[in-house]
Formats: sequence, structure tokens, C-alpha cells
Amino acid sequence: RLVIEHEAERYSKGYDSWDHFVAMLFCQLAQAKSLREICGGLACCMGKLRHLGLKSAPKKSTLSYANAHRPWEMYRALFYDTLDACKTAAPGKHKFRFKNKLLSLDSSTISLCLALFPWAKFRRTKGAIKLHLLLDHDGYLPAYAYISNGKKHDVTIARKVPLASGSIVAMDRGYNDYKLFAHWTHNGIFFVTRLKENADYEVIEDKPLPQNRNILADQLILFTGYYAKKNCPYTLRRVVVWDKEKQREIVLLTNHLDFGATTISVIYKDRWQIELFFKALKQNLKVKTFVGTTENALYIQIWTALIAMLLIKYLQFKSKFAWSLSNLVAFLRWNLFTYRDLWEWIDEPFDVLPIVP
Repeated sequence: RLVIEHEAERYSKGYDSWDHFVAMLFCQLAQAKSLREICGGLACCMGKLRHLGLKSAPKKSTLSYANAHRPWEMYRALFYDTLDACKTAAPGKHKFRFKNKLLSLDSSTISLCLALFPWAKFRRTKGAIKLHLLLDHDGYLPAYAYISNGKKHDVTIARKVPLASGSIVAMDRGYNDYKLFAHWTHNGIFFVTRLKENADYEVIEDKPLPQNRNILADQLILFTGYYAKKNCPYTLRRVVVWDKEKQREIVLLTNHLDFGATTISVIYKDRWQIELFFKALKQNLKVKTFVGTTENALYIQIWTALIAMLLIKYLQFKSKFAWSLSNLVAFLRWNLFTYRDLWEWIDEPFDVLPIVP
């Protein structure tokens, strides 16, 4: 359906999109470092490719051409289709008592060599792209992804992110933008972020503090700076939290006036999950080195990495065994072409024996 929709095989001469997708997914799960490793790795699988629906292993030139010319938008659409399937297996709710949808917004910069990727100019001698991500805390799945050049500001992408009324977004100080805060407040979208150190404001009300907690202040404020007041005339909330580990104050800003101050601080603390997601993505899948140098090839590889992450998360949700994500990726890599019942194996990885083909 997606191939027809995106005309992905319009000029194809035998190498279809399924073969291409399997090859790029193999690149992710087998940690293949080059086109040679992908093609050679698939070629030496001794007849097992037929069971994946592949006619044969691709040639390097064929795979390189497909990476450069097949529409990457098809892989983006496939990511969202896979996400819908993964949501059916994900835990139905985040760990908090409130029923609002909880999300984290952040971006990660992927450095590139400017000599190989001249289209990704970032600094005078450096290349880079940015992966912007919205993480759903119901199962910690990526709910929205966007790839931009390294120069694009995070706030520009934040304005494009589709958010439902009533949802809560946690983000770091890089997303400080008073027009954005006003837009979200007007549309009933809640946010929790860090307050800028040089922000001018007046305190309207000091709220009572919870006993024996790490909350130092809980205040309702209005911005007094000319542009801040003009762009965001709403009453907001300033919560000061004491961080015991680093022995410092963390000043939070939110437009949610009803939750307890402790809940606000724990929401911001849970934002760390998006940092862990980026770390897992970069450590376990191929998003730091690339097998193609064109913009199209790079986008295909990143979207395939996100699809691979969804499939791994899906196996994690379905499994009764307490897999860590890195362990599951490693065990999958070692067993990619052994015959086993997958659903039995992910529950008892050390007891299920390979099937004789």
C-alpha cells in the first residue's frame, strides 16, 4: 500500500521495496558498517533469505542506488504505521495517577563529516543534522519524529508538533519561547520546563509548600519584561525544587496551576526518559555512521533505525522475560538467522533450542 502511495517502485527494475527495507533493517540489527557488510551478510545466509521473501541478496551498486533514489517519505509513513501496531502492545498508562497524556520533547544532534556530507552544513568546518523527537510516556515510544538540518532551532520544530488539548509536555530550557507558551496555554496544552535565569517577573501569590519535600517555593507569576508580557500575558507558575544529588536549585516553569508542586517536579524528572531513548538509539542502532552520503540515504537509514526501535520495543512489551533493551538487541543480533519460535524464545531465551531446518 505504501509503495503504491509513494510510487516507490516507479523506475524499479526488479529490486523491490520489501528487499530494500529488509536490507536496511538488517543493517540496523546486525550492526553492519558498510554496504559491503550488508550485501555480504545477506549473501552468506545459506538459503534463508527465501523465508524473508527475498529473491536474492542485493549487489552494492543496487543497494546504493536504492538508498539514493527511493523516496524516504515511504519509510516515514511505515514508521507511523508500525507505531500504531506497537501501541496495541504498549502498557496502557504512564506511572502517574493523573489521566493526562504525558510527553517529552527534545532533539539530538548527529555530527557529520562536512567533506562527505556537504549538504549538511552546520558550522564552518562541521556538518550536522538534528533528530527531533516527541516521546510518549505510555511505554516510552516515539510518538512523533522530525529530521532537520543542524541549524534549525528547536522552537521552530516545536510549533509543528501535533499536540492534543489536555496533554502535558516536559522539555528542557532550549524550548523557552513566550509566544509558544501563550499558544499552548490558549489551546489547553500544559508544559513543564526550566525558567530562564534572566526572566523578569512579579509574584502574584505564594502557594503553601508541601511538608517534608524538596520544594523550596511555589508561586504564581506574571512576566514583566516588555516582549515577554506582550507575547505571554497569562498567569504561570514558578516551582523551585532542591536537587539533592547535585546540591542545586532547579527553577521550573509551568502553566498547570492545579497539580501539586511535587507532581510538577516529578514530571520534569521523568523527562530524563527521552535522554535515555536517544542514548539507547545511538548505542544500539546505526544512527552515528552511515552507509550512504546523500540526504535521501541518510533519512532512510534514520527512519529505519526508528522502525527497528519500535520492533524491539514491541518484543519487549510482549516478552515475559525481563529484557533490557541493549541485551535484547545483542541477543537478536546473535540469533538473526537461526530457526526458532520467536514468541517462545523471547520468553525463555536460554531454554528454547534452535529448530533444525
